[in-house]
Order: sequence, then structure tokens, then C-alpha cells
Amino acid sequence: MLNLTSPKAVVELLKNNEITPNKVLGQNFLIDRNILDSIVEVSETGPEYSVLEVGPGLGVLTEQLMLHSKHVTAVEKDSGLYRILSERWGSEEKLTLIHGDALEVPLHEIYAAGVTRLISNLPYSVGVRVVLDSALCDNPPDVMVLLLQKEVCERFAAKPGTADMGIVSVLLQRLYKVTLVRNVKPTCFYPQPDVTSTIVKLKRHNDYPMDQAESKYFTEFVKLAFSHRRKQLASVMKNAPAPYGKDADAIRSLLVQVGATETARPEELSIPQWVQLANLWKNS
Repeated sequence: MLNLTSPKAVVELLKNNEITPNKVLGQNFLIDRNILDSIVEVSETGPEYSVLEVGPGLGVLTEQLMLHSKHVTAVEKDSGLYRILSERWGSEEKLTLIHGDALEVPLHEIYAAGVTRLISNLPYSVGVRVVLDSALCDNPPDVMVLLLQKEVCERFAAKPGTADMGIVSVLLQRLYKVTLVRNVKPTCFYPQPDVTSTIVKLKRHNDYPMDQAESKYFTEFVKLAFSHRRKQLASVMKNAPAPYGKDADAIRSLLVQVGATETARPEELSIPQWVQLANLWKNS
């Protein structure tokens, strides 16, 4: 039985397959059993749930997800790693392997087919994009449990008035409760990354329901508002393209209506204020 949390076994497997971890692709393989167990423990998966895993690597998490879920769809870009996964589990009925780039694979189709969980040790290079693409699609996952660099996870969970509060914070928190589960030291990976990582959990809520058109408007509105960080909203949005642009006096009036100051900057607003502001903006 191959132990993929053993550094020696991982090094040997890579060497035997003539694979050198690619730093650009964020190939840092998890080799800590406690961290692996923590991911599975908070994932709320079970025999009735299907899971998507992006960047399975050598399959250390894949193996556990197959034990604890109905089905796993795993997307791997690297040809060598895909070959290893195929040789080991290619005939496994509970696993669908996709050889491709997660930024090009139609994730929305995977979720539409019944996948309700995204559980991954995400490559740092594509992490934010994969999470946003998943959250904003028509059939988003109910739960996402991710292992990502600490600073990215802190942006997901950022509070109003902090430097980390930004587009990603607002878009994700409108849809999900974000919880920072635990930090993960570089020594828990092979090779060791240059940064600390964090397990983050996103659990979907319905506190701010929107239809598809409203959600699209909200997303674009938030992106425009944060297009010039640290500037006042009134200054940024008065030059926004139609139908988002308004004169400064109208903007200041709307800000006051949602309980913000006339000079508010985008990072100062809470999620309820963003939702209310976007609705007032669209209908004024």
C-alpha cells in the first residue's frame, strides 16, 4: 500500500516517473496525515455527495475523498501526474479523471451534473480563479474546502475596514460563510513552498438571494467599485461606464442611505451594505 503522506514514498514515486515538481504550477504535494485528516473532517462529504478536486497531484487527497464520498471528479493538468493517477485508479468507478487545465475545463457543467463539493489542495497559480469561477457559476457548490496560501484565504475572509477587504471578499461572502480552519506549515509539503498555507472552508448561505441577472449586475458593480483601491466610491463610480456611472452627489446620497459615510471607500462597506447599495444603484 503506497503511503502518499510519506516524504520518502513521494520522492521515490516522483523520481521513478521522472517528474520534477513544477514551482510555476504550484506543485507542492501534501505529506502530512494530520492536515489531510483535517481537510476531510471539515468537508461535510459523505456517500451521498459528489466531489470535484482540482490539482489532485499524486492523489493523496483523492484517495481519501473516494473513501468518504459518492464520486470524485479530479482535474489534473500535468501529463506525468495524470499518468500516475490513471495507472493507479483509472479503472476505479468512483473516480472520473480529466486531463486538462481547470481554467479551461467547463466547471459549471461538472457542478450542473450533480457535484456539490469542491475539495482541493489548490495550485496557488489558479486558486483564486477556480474558487471565483465555481462560486459565480449557475450551479455553485454548496461547500468548498481548500488548501491555499494564507494571504489568499485571509482575503476570502476579510472584514470591512481592513486592507484585505476587496473584490474577492465581497463576491465570496455574499454567497458563502467563510471560515479559516487552520494554518499549515511549509514543512507539511514536498517540496516546501515559500509561504504558509491555510485550510479555508466556504459554506453556501442564502442570505442575499439574487437571480442570474441581479447577480451579474452585482458582480460587475463590485468590480468597478474596487477598480481604484483606496479612492472614495464617489470619485471612482462617477466615471464608471453606463449603466453604472452617476454624478458624485447622487452617489454620496446613496451611500448615506445604506449607512455609510459620503466619503466611504469600497473596503469600508459591509456585505449587507454592498447588497443594499447595488440594489439602490440599479433602481435609481
